[in-house]
Amino acid sequence: MCQQHSEEPEPSASGAPIAHGDAGTPLEPFPWDAGVFDAHCHPTDTMASIASIPDMKARVLTVMSTRSQDQDLVSDVASRYGVKDGNMTMSPCSSDEGRLVPCFGWHPWFTYQIYDDLSSNPTFDGTSSGKIPHYDKVLAPSPSSKDVSFSEGLPDPRPLSEFLQETRSRLEKHPLALIGEVGLDKAFRLPQSWTSSHEAQRDEGLTPGGREGRLLSPHRVQMSHQAAILQAQLRLAGEMGRAVSVHGVQAHGVLHDTIAELWKGHEKVVLSRRDQKRVAEGAEDFSSSSEDETDDEGRTNSTNQNPRKASSPDKQGPKPYPPRICMHSFSGPVEVVKQYLHPSVPAKVFFSFSIVINWGTGVGDKAEEAIRAVPDDRILVESDLHTAGEQMDQYLEEICRRICKIKGWGLREGVGQLGRNWREFIFG
Repeated sequence: MCQQHSEEPEPSASGAPIAHGDAGTPLEPFPWDAGVFDAHCHPTDTMASIASIPDMKARVLTVMSTRSQDQDLVSDVASRYGVKDGNMTMSPCSSDEGRLVPCFGWHPWFTYQIYDDLSSNPTFDGTSSGKIPHYDKVLAPSPSSKDVSFSEGLPDPRPLSEFLQETRSRLEKHPLALIGEVGLDKAFRLPQSWTSSHEAQRDEGLTPGGREGRLLSPHRVQMSHQAAILQAQLRLAGEMGRAVSVHGVQAHGVLHDTIAELWKGHEKVVLSRRDQKRVAEGAEDFSSSSEDETDDEGRTNSTNQNPRKASSPDKQGPKPYPPRICMHSFSGPVEVVKQYLHPSVPAKVFFSFSIVINWGTGVGDKAEEAIRAVPDDRILVESDLHTAGEQMDQYLEEICRRICKIKGWGLREGVGQLGRNWREFIFG
């Protein structure tokens, strides 16, 4: 998530990270012509920067929405600069066309603003007095135990069903759009209420809804509430066959379990070593008999030898889980990477990395371990910046160089691989 909302460090005074060669040696020229694709960014947080997109070196930006104030902004910008078909991303940059892919989602930091009217016991009754008990239920500690005026200063919660319908409409309007940014965050605390002094110091250039320099309150969004909002959006992604960009902070285990709950019963068949040997020994018979077949999304389809598997409509129709998932600015351990890459997982999971999050918070060594563990065809790059333009290009160049070095790739080879990975994530 971008800096205007987070506790992450701001960019350096120079405006961007600087790439240095070993022992002061000149850097190899960067192959922008190979195509660089930002898998996760927030330029609509600074709308004045949108005009710089046509002049950027990056080929395509994957632009997130996060809250009520930016959903329509992302849609409007995509109507002007959006990718209309995948072939556009294979050609050199034009000035305006095919420069971004929009994403529509409700970020975990703002999930307190939504109530689950699809549950059997909604937290909000729709009355003017109902928002106080809603916020007491979804925030911890409950605001009423500290200062009831905190809840009074928050917006009236909106129904989940309404947001899902709006998101569905936006996805229908933009056939290549993704769902994002969504996820879980244990660390986030709501900002303190606006004061007259805060209002006077607001930056009119920033899209409303963010922290904008306010101190943090003690209140966090209950994980159970975050998970309910996340799963609803993941189900919509599965229904519409769209990829998802997922945020996870200090919640890697519960995030995996929350996502995996949706594909329970849809896991791919994993053959034992004995069965693999039998298949190898009888390969000719196997190819024409009733064993498992895997489609190009990695879903397993079985034949009448197993009636339960045979009746599973894995190859056709909507699923309760997204077909492709990107764990954005992934900060988890290698063990979590292995969980998502288990052969039984029916979704294709990618991992993206950014300078501002993965190295800007002093956990670069952990990121390097994860990068080495991620297969070459599942890694993506991102800026996670809230402003488009030269600074975003520089962050993208830096993360590409770092990943290529960690992976032992040649620079042009690596940038080409990252581009292919992005296309696979977006288009399948």
